[in-house]
Amino acid sequence: MAGTEEGAHIRQPKQPHHPDLHERLRTELGRIDEQLRTLLGAMDRLQGLLDAVVSISREVELPAVLHRIVTTAMDLVGARYGALGVLDESGDHLERFIAAGLSEQQRADLAQTGFPRGLGVLGHLIRHPEPLRVESILAHPSSAGFPPGHPRMRTLLGVAISVHGEIYGDLYLSERSDGKPFDAHDENVVVALAAAAGIAIENVRLFERVRVGAEQFQRLLLPTLPDLRPFTAAAIYRPAAEPSQLGGDWYDAIPLPGNVVAVVIGDVVGHDLTAAASMASTRNMLRALLFEGGDAPGAVLAQLDRTLQAITSNPVTTTTLARIEPAGPGWRLRWSTAGHVPPLLIVPGRRAESLFAAPGLPLGVDPEQPRPDHSRYVPPDSTVLFFTDGLIEHPARSVDESLEELAGLATGYAGLPLQEFVQELADHHPSDGHDDMAVLAVRTPPA
Repeated sequence: MAGTEEGAHIRQPKQPHHPDLHERLRTELGRIDEQLRTLLGAMDRLQGLLDAVVSISREVELPAVLHRIVTTAMDLVGARYGALGVLDESGDHLERFIAAGLSEQQRADLAQTGFPRGLGVLGHLIRHPEPLRVESILAHPSSAGFPPGHPRMRTLLGVAISVHGEIYGDLYLSERSDGKPFDAHDENVVVALAAAAGIAIENVRLFERVRVGAEQFQRLLLPTLPDLRPFTAAAIYRPAAEPSQLGGDWYDAIPLPGNVVAVVIGDVVGHDLTAAASMASTRNMLRALLFEGGDAPGAVLAQLDRTLQAITSNPVTTTTLARIEPAGPGWRLRWSTAGHVPPLLIVPGRRAESLFAAPGLPLGVDPEQPRPDHSRYVPPDSTVLFFTDGLIEHPARSVDESLEELAGLATGYAGLPLQEFVQELADHHPSDGHDDMAVLAVRTPPA
């Protein structure tokens, strides 16, 4: 038994202790953790870069694109200051400089100096358009110092932006928020952003050419107002805030025998070539009908509607046709509306008034429906305002509210010369600017 008990108390041998193994394991885990952190950081940067590219590509105006490129680059690398210098045609100097990160005081201090022209380290990047990282701007061989009032900057990251293989400008970043110099990761991200920025700039340039071409085409379709004496008239057309869209808004004024003027304003549904072409054909047909005789406006619109239905496939169109003719010491306005907003009458010494009346259906709906005529006496030196709904439509208010606001504006501007009058209304309109607008004002002669 004793021998058995001794055997029961025999201890197992101890495992050898290897401190180096634990240390290696700890080191390896730390390395894996660091790699994971680096990978997550790279993923965050990649996602930030993708978001930045999408953000830049949404802009449709060049100044907004350039400013967005600068601020996006600053966000991606945590830079305190950023700028984008656009080269002139020679490619030797900067003709535009967009800066971000400056305080209002700093901008005021630099206002007398003017923007940089491409000297010093900025000029070095123009002459050598490879990515440039500088830890001390003042120590760089090309440094020319800072002008008076310029914030002191130590570090710089510069990258050229090219469009179709030509250098468009240079993107400059300075002073990381953590105080460290820019590193290779920062450079790679900004180089990738610069490539996307070049594409965005080119797209906006193309967009601008399309927008300008569309607007010029639209204006060519609109008439130059003739001599309407004894009346005076002024008109203005404004394209929609959304670029590159053709509109269907039009206006016209035609002198007729006996000191009579015919006035029309209309809006073809749609924003494309079809709407613009329909607008032109409708206006020309209406002119022909007006020259045929002196029928009431409702009868002329009815004939126009039947003609359009018979020989065209034009979209639905709203319009107002009016005649202003002599009536005793003043004038008489006779008009008919085809689903259009009412004209506005501004009589000296009174508040402007919307001429609400029973509207007919828009053109292109049912040509057999009757078109009511309306009549109103107009004193001497009064103004009749015709406009399209782009002048008043706003999603945050009703049409009646916008018409009331427009009446207040028209009353306030009534004393201006007629061209200034329509200009002010187009500048301070109550709409949200989402649609194109046409404005035509006719003023009767003084007593």
